[in-house]
Amino acid sequence: MNDSMRKLFLAGCLLLPLALSSCTSSRSSYIGGISPEEAYRTGKLKNTPYVINGKVYVPMSYEEANSYEETGLASWYGHETLRQHNGQPTAYGEIFDPSKPSAAHKYLPLPALVKVTNLETNASIVVRVNDRGPFVGDRIIDLSAEAAKRLGFYDKGTAKVKIEVVNR
Repeated sequence: MNDSMRKLFLAGCLLLPLALSSCTSSRSSYIGGISPEEAYRTGKLKNTPYVINGKVYVPMSYEEANSYEETGLASWYGHETLRQHNGQPTAYGEIFDPSKPSAAHKYLPLPALVKVTNLETNASIVVRVNDRGPFVGDRIIDLSAEAAKRLGFYDKGTAKVKIEVVNR
């Protein structure tokens, strides 16, 4: 191998990891924190009962959650929530950031990963469930502002969605 070939090969070896890092799945590009599997394995899964406005909510087990699917109405954290909770901890103790896709659910153990599909547009996204809610009407999931934008219902406020747990 001549000197110029060796330099080209070395440059390729140095640039390959950088190029491959840009090919990672969209899931890993915005979902941080401990994985649901790791939380379960290390006893850091949060699924203890809790009370909101006098009502007791009993989250499901990790095993129940792994095959969970639901269809219903999604909303996103409203402007008052953005002002009130930006930079504040979620129910799982992670910092709420409305510019990152995340979600709140009443019954899933925390954390959980769910694929949310807007049934009107077929747009879908995988989000990290790290908070509790929604506690308004018949809504099944609250999404961060960024998740609602990516699903195409930010301006509308709500959308009919299907959620599927994808912890693995």
